[in-house]
Amino acid sequence: MKLFLKILAGIAGLIIVLVAGLAIALLATAVTPDHPVGFQQFVVADPGHKPVAVAVWYPTDTPPGRALVGTMVMRVATDAPVKGAGLPLVILSHGTGGAAQSHIDTALALASAGFVVAAPTHTGDNFRDDAIVGTSAWFVDRARQISLVTDFMTDRWASHAQVDPARVGVFGFSAGATTALIAAGGTPDIARFAADCAAHPEFVCKLGVPGATLVNPPAWPRTPRIAAAVIAAPGLGFSFAPAGLADVKIPVQLWQGAADERVPYATNAGVVRQLLPQPPEFHSVPGAVHLSFLTPCGLIGPPPLCSDPAGFDRKAFHRDFNAQIVAFFERNLPKR
Repeated sequence: MKLFLKILAGIAGLIIVLVAGLAIALLATAVTPDHPVGFQQFVVADPGHKPVAVAVWYPTDTPPGRALVGTMVMRVATDAPVKGAGLPLVILSHGTGGAAQSHIDTALALASAGFVVAAPTHTGDNFRDDAIVGTSAWFVDRARQISLVTDFMTDRWASHAQVDPARVGVFGFSAGATTALIAAGGTPDIARFAADCAAHPEFVCKLGVPGATLVNPPAWPRTPRIAAAVIAAPGLGFSFAPAGLADVKIPVQLWQGAADERVPYATNAGVVRQLLPQPPEFHSVPGAVHLSFLTPCGLIGPPPLCSDPAGFDRKAFHRDFNAQIVAFFERNLPKR
């Protein structure tokens, strides 16, 4: 019995050491911005629909602590006061099955540079809930949530007086890129979805409800305040007809992974690039696959989300990616 207890105590001690070591390692790999960043989480009421969870990053003078969001540790000052006035706002739209934390490093880079960043976790299309994926609401509700969050941040957020409503940008990844384009004035023809998928059955065509009939809404949700957009690895680009992006008359920075087989260039970023009325600032990233645009993983992360081709350094890529995004928004959302 004594031997058994000794063994049990030894195992318990080993577990404590391992857990402590893991905790220390996680803290050591915390995503750290160059300047202090504040962080908040809350929900925004969406009448007639489920409330929308939102994460917000912003500049602050408060020394940061550490916060765990999903599997990522950030150095942020939770619920700290906002620093500055007339601040630009960027809304982040994640991809299908994602969440507000899908682009933490990009949000931190922007907030560190003086932007307020608001990222909704899209209701009906996130890592816990895929109720609207592959339906008409997939397109409509996501774009409506961009407008909802933008209006909240500029009109009702506790620190809305420090946000300049004329300096609003949007970042979208994958399905979120299409969401951003719709919010900025794009008009997809989703009634063609089944026919388009029959012609080129790519990854997105396997999502959602088999055989579902998609119907274009009477009017698409718009966010007229959007003055610039960063579009990363756009999915569903093929849903835009020849005149579908004619009303997106704002500066656009467009990104594509050169090794992205999930969202092929020809039917997605290539379509967007061709249809935009102003030529976008285009970046093709050698070796990048679709999920290379997600936040680099820490010590803990799902392998499917954290795997890149041999020789591709996601952390190094994101240093340039984030710097280019910050510079783009600084140029196109200038101080007034």
